[in-house]
Amino acid sequence: MSENTFAIPIIPKKPTFIGKKDNLDLKAICVFSALGFFLDDDTYYVGQKVLKPATKYVIDEQGNILSKEHYFKWYYNPKERALNQITEEFAHLFEQILSEQSRNNKVILPLSGGLDSRTQACGLKHIGAAVSSYSYSFSGGHDETQYSQKIATACNFPFQGWKVPNGYLWDNIAVLAKINGCYSEFTHPRQMAFIEKYASMGDVFSLGHWGDVLFDDMGVADDLPFERQIEILFKKVVKKGGMELASALWEQWGLEGNFKDYLYERLKSLLLKINIPESANAQIRAFKSIYWAPRWTSINLAVFESQRPIELPYYDNKMCEFICSVPEKYLAGRQIQIEYLKRRNPQLAKITWQAQRPFNLYNYRYNKVPYNLPYRFFDKTKRTLNPQKYVQRNWELQFLGEKNDRHLQNSLFGNDEMNRMIPKTLSLGLYNKFKTEDAVYYSHPVSMLLTLSMFFNKRAQ
Repeated sequence: MSENTFAIPIIPKKPTFIGKKDNLDLKAICVFSALGFFLDDDTYYVGQKVLKPATKYVIDEQGNILSKEHYFKWYYNPKERALNQITEEFAHLFEQILSEQSRNNKVILPLSGGLDSRTQACGLKHIGAAVSSYSYSFSGGHDETQYSQKIATACNFPFQGWKVPNGYLWDNIAVLAKINGCYSEFTHPRQMAFIEKYASMGDVFSLGHWGDVLFDDMGVADDLPFERQIEILFKKVVKKGGMELASALWEQWGLEGNFKDYLYERLKSLLLKINIPESANAQIRAFKSIYWAPRWTSINLAVFESQRPIELPYYDNKMCEFICSVPEKYLAGRQIQIEYLKRRNPQLAKITWQAQRPFNLYNYRYNKVPYNLPYRFFDKTKRTLNPQKYVQRNWELQFLGEKNDRHLQNSLFGNDEMNRMIPKTLSLGLYNKFKTEDAVYYSHPVSMLLTLSMFFNKRAQ
């Protein structure tokens, strides 16, 4: 009998499925509806699971797990040293990882106005990598490409800036459903709008996902009691309107108890297993890295990977181990990345930080009254003089407007496979609330219903 050994990374880039697609796991689908991602090793099916992070498996030809061993457990063992030393350690490790991942290939680098991709740009420039960069922004929204282009210019990288087009989803949704397996709602992967452009840009993607989680605190006191941690996690993971949809499905399918209690107890059980009593921030970060990153953030990485291989420096096992040794006081407020940029490339540090606009990495602490009043006045005046709708979210470009609405209604109400599992009255009720009450709050339930519609349609084929 032949055996296969799998070592699943600490933060996997994609799910590895095992088992059979048999009966639907209705409880798991309810959780998916509330969170936008499947929890732990859940899938759509009772008999199918996802192999867990940081675990070595031995599996036979029939797909049976013969043995498993966890080779890494998140911990908090801070080694006290100065921020300067930590920044030096980060610089050495980060640039080593970038060198290993780029391997003399031409790197495709998505840029944004944040810190993660800017830090990558800095590192890739420092190691002399060949880079082709791009960015995109929403039509009718804040132009994120203005920061990205400045970053690319400072690094002397070729750059392309694109606008996410209105209604692109409907021409791409069937392909996207095949790529991500309907394991993520379809309005998040904006990269799908430009999928045909990537292959000619380079050899390998360098993606900045998860840097903002690893290199920041979780916004809580380190001595936060365990029960409060669960309450905060609950609020973090449940999307707006997600509880209403999940509870409605739970009741419709006649599942025992109530959904909110079920989800709370599952989160509590998973958090208990992490067991980092020294730091609530480290414990919540570990939870997100174990359960959120692989099952939500990683899912739509498949869009990039459908065109070119992908690498993620912040996902690297060595980076995860490094984070466990850094005192929380230095992770808070993105200090390490900021110091790295100021030290390695001051020109990059002088470019506006989008989240703190109009300030940069040298003066962002002045983003408070009274120092930011001139910018706030200018921004408000500009919006007043140009009162057209300001697009901030991808679903606004995909769901709003007459043409988009026709596609949306057809997907939600014209799918017999969907209607057999989820009554049209339930879908219609949430759709009407999206249209007439609060579009922001109900955009998630509508998007999840669209995702489930595509899944049931795909399952029937």
